[in-house]
Amino acid sequence: MRHLKTDIGVVGGGLGGVAAALAALRRGRRVVLSEEYPWLGGQLTSQAVPPDEHVWVEQFGITATYRRLRDGIRAYYRDAYPLTDAARRDPQLNPGRGRVSRLCHEPRVALAVITKMLAPHLSSGRLTVLQPHVPVAAETTDGLVRSVTLRHQETGADTVVEAAFVLDATETGDLLPLTGTAYVTGAEGRGETGEPSAPETADPANMQSIAWCFVFDHVDGDHTIERPADYDHWRSLAPEFWGDAMLSFTAPSPRTLEPETRTFNVNPPYDTVGGKEAHGDDPGDLDLWVFRRIAARETFLPGSLDSDIVLANWPQLDYLGGNVIDTPDRDEHLRAAKAQSRSFVYWLQTEAPRPDGGTGWPGLRLRGDVVGTDDGFAQAPYIRESRRIRAMRTVVEQDVAVAVRGHGRPATFEDSVGVGMYRIDLHPSTGGDNYIDVECAPFEIPLGALVPVETRNLLPAAKNIGTTHITNGAYRLHPVEWNVGESAGELAAFCLDRSLHPGDVLAKPELVRRFQAALTEAGVEIHWPEIIGY
Repeated sequence: MRHLKTDIGVVGGGLGGVAAALAALRRGRRVVLSEEYPWLGGQLTSQAVPPDEHVWVEQFGITATYRRLRDGIRAYYRDAYPLTDAARRDPQLNPGRGRVSRLCHEPRVALAVITKMLAPHLSSGRLTVLQPHVPVAAETTDGLVRSVTLRHQETGADTVVEAAFVLDATETGDLLPLTGTAYVTGAEGRGETGEPSAPETADPANMQSIAWCFVFDHVDGDHTIERPADYDHWRSLAPEFWGDAMLSFTAPSPRTLEPETRTFNVNPPYDTVGGKEAHGDDPGDLDLWVFRRIAARETFLPGSLDSDIVLANWPQLDYLGGNVIDTPDRDEHLRAAKAQSRSFVYWLQTEAPRPDGGTGWPGLRLRGDVVGTDDGFAQAPYIRESRRIRAMRTVVEQDVAVAVRGHGRPATFEDSVGVGMYRIDLHPSTGGDNYIDVECAPFEIPLGALVPVETRNLLPAAKNIGTTHITNGAYRLHPVEWNVGESAGELAAFCLDRSLHPGDVLAKPELVRRFQAALTEAGVEIHWPEIIGY
């Protein structure tokens, strides 16, 4: 068994984990970073989801290192791709011209930029990256995590990491049960949180659906996959509130909950579909092709692409059959989620209604090369909801929802360690809920939400902070996860420099102010200007 000793162990190499490692490393700390999947970057890379961001992202409201990541992605395209002159000159280059974000791009480009950002720290020897590893055990005494055991996914070999601080940046808060850290899952009851959108009764198993994304294009030839053995099952699945079968172009509108039929225009003529990106009151996903398109032909010189490249992360992929946290059926639900997506691919290729009156697009071709897999599906499922720590401060709907607060001005916290913005956006859940979509104020991330009630040297660094089932719907997106991870890495380094624990910092306003000053110096915005949410 291998043993490693380090200052800070970051378990989970998604966006929060990468940001946490970078923050600790710039403070001169040694870091061991582990990740389950072949690609670092989590929801941006191995899960293949383009960034979900707020309307002000090009001006403010993200950390300096997250901006460096975004700028690096654009620079990579300018350096390596045959862009048109107009695209090359565009300071807000959007390679996919997708509507979900002002920066829709291929996941492997984000991986290249993340690798570049970490490279000098690997060379210095202060960073050790362990892949593909998952946490399987931990030793905790008197509220202190002494070590975490990581297991290699292929060889089964174990590595024990001893660290002064341990950061849980896993997608589902996997360190929390291993370390005995108090946590919550699923939906809290209204009696506990007072949230208007919460159910009357708590349901720990009621979580947002996961989705297994895939990438495709459309070219000449027949690229139809083999008919899935369970295709008839998925073809007949029709949740009561859906308005049609899951294998259709119909899904509920998040805002009205009424069934809505989307369009699917394959390789549409330039500038005929889309327009400005979808934000604010525009849900933007009425045409599935352009919504999360990650490479648009018009971005590149003529002849560079035979087809647009599209990322499928659509309502029809939302898996409602069960959750993957604290259940013995986890592997079966993961298999089923991918099977649902595979059947949707087959439906698109063979039965989907075309605008010309025909059915199916056999020219749709899965692009595993774009996502680093053999089958065209993402390396990992898209995870929307995690275990969440029992925190010293839990953000509730009343803190951030426009309707409850009576206005959309920023939701502030005196101990803020970052900012974020997204509507409270919960996809249909494993408990049978339809969408929950609530107008949200620009919000801050309170330090108290990063401090567990008991465990003293473990910090959440992803979607596992002190939010509720409801507010997780706003705090779960790419730039917020990055900010949470970065602030957690900074907090661990801050405490190590002063022989403190996070609870010590939270308890003293003067220490909170010193920590906030350190964050500001590092390029972390901790307050919003006077703007209005949506």
